[in-house]
Amino acid sequence: MAGVLDTVNQRTRLVGENRLEILLFRLAGHQLFALNVFKIREVLQLPRLTQMPQRAPHVAGVIHLRGQTLPVIDLSGAIGMRPQQALPDSTIIITEYNRSVQAFLVGGVDRIMNLNWDSVQPPPRGAGRTHYLTAITRLDDQRLVEIIDVEKVLAEIVPFNAKVSEGLLDDELLNKARGREVLLVDDSPTGINQLRETLSQLDLKMHVATDGLRALRQLQAWADEDENISQRLLMVITDAEMPEMDGYRLTSEIRKDPRLKDLYVVLHTSLSGNFNKAMVEKVGCDGFLSKFQPDQLVEVVRERLKLLKE
Repeated sequence: MAGVLDTVNQRTRLVGENRLEILLFRLAGHQLFALNVFKIREVLQLPRLTQMPQRAPHVAGVIHLRGQTLPVIDLSGAIGMRPQQALPDSTIIITEYNRSVQAFLVGGVDRIMNLNWDSVQPPPRGAGRTHYLTAITRLDDQRLVEIIDVEKVLAEIVPFNAKVSEGLLDDELLNKARGREVLLVDDSPTGINQLRETLSQLDLKMHVATDGLRALRQLQAWADEDENISQRLLMVITDAEMPEMDGYRLTSEIRKDPRLKDLYVVLHTSLSGNFNKAMVEKVGCDGFLSKFQPDQLVEVVRERLKLLKE
């Protein structure tokens, strides 16, 4: 238990400090790619791979690991590169996204890199694989590292459902959401699309920022116009991982600003591991929600509306 707590403490020290750890790896070539360490359970040699008939594109097969059956995804092929062959000595990265666990087949792991989010930049537009990237950074100020938009990869394999369950929208309280404004903060187009598709069913007016720094500047600009931001915005829904400024630092900055401190902030993230409760409490979020749960997202809005009535 002490070891687990030490790990939680080590990770949560990064929260609110605009820092992250990424695991660097290669696919079918020399280019370096990365995933957030928060989302990685372990790295190991590929166990025995079982082929499946009619499997989804870019799924190499399944493995059985510690009582679980996990899909093995050819990450290289999934982002439009040359498909990678699954060999007995291949490396896989076991990850957890949106309450699901999967393995990514990779060419080889390089190292763990600790850095500031402000050194992570959005990918340049129109540069080929940027469709599957959320950000880029540099190793030793020279070698380019591409951070993959895993949400998009997974959504293409198993499309997300943004439709709210029948009958859930009949609640009279939700009628009070119509026309209210929310700020959505996410660097992933997949994440933004999911939010838009779900929240549009509540007739909410949505503003979008693609990273925490842009969101903070927008909030400050509204406050500079002498607006009561807490009354204007029903809530801020923010991702955790974003270039320039992450969602934890954004929440911390909101709480520091007397004009913004009363905003209702919900963390909406694919990080579904054991660290989230400690992270959310540390920075002062009002709520936490794993991504791609439309019914739960509507419930978050409902709980916020209940507070307005009290």
